[in-house]
Amino acid sequence: MSTTGTRPHSARAAASATPGRKRASRTHSSSARQAEALPATSTLRIVESITAAIVERRLMPGTKLAEQKLADIYKVSRTLVRQALNQLSRHKLVTLEPARGARVAEPSVEEARQVFEVRHMLESAVVRRLAASITPGQVAALRAHLAAEQASLRRIDVSSRTRLLADFHGVLAAMIGNNALVELLGDLLSRCSLIALMYQSSHSAEHSCDEHVAIVDALERHDTRAALRLMQDHLHHVEQNLRLDPRAPDLEAALIP
Repeated sequence: MSTTGTRPHSARAAASATPGRKRASRTHSSSARQAEALPATSTLRIVESITAAIVERRLMPGTKLAEQKLADIYKVSRTLVRQALNQLSRHKLVTLEPARGARVAEPSVEEARQVFEVRHMLESAVVRRLAASITPGQVAALRAHLAAEQASLRRIDVSSRTRLLADFHGVLAAMIGNNALVELLGDLLSRCSLIALMYQSSHSAEHSCDEHVAIVDALERHDTRAALRLMQDHLHHVEQNLRLDPRAPDLEAALIP
């Protein structure tokens, strides 16, 4: 009798304990997810910081990226730094060599040409789509971006100007609504910043900004042909102003100026 009488009580006790265990399990699961997210967040922070330094021309090609030094700067473990460097290596912004460690990448002339070739294809597709579908709100957003570009030119803020001029192309891509395209173009733009550092000449930032204005004007008119031509001309001008065809100097002229 007593045995059968205790079963409902035990069942009730077990049932009443179950929600507590479930809550504890959920709390533990949430804590575990947060613990897993922290390293990922730290790695992303390092990746974004180094990428921004490259895009804004604060880190030059060939700069050594010592793991311990980066760990001290970001106050994280070398493991997280290594993860960030591996990710940057996949994005072609960093090179990893067994003997030399990590360095900011130094793109070759051929790589530079290939990057611009892909940009021509992708960005032609972007302006073709936008010329057909751009909204007044999107035009207003582009005008605001152009105003920021022009303000940075007036301030002679080189790092801000460099970032904004590159971001213009990313803003156009984002308006298509294709995240894969945005990510791909973002990688190409970062690589172009490195290419510009190595091969840049006296290309005028003001001229680039003026060309951006003309592209937006054509998009606002839904003039597909003009938008395509202006974008192709703009990319051609940027590439043309890089020294991708260095001539071998005359030895005597080089040694005896």
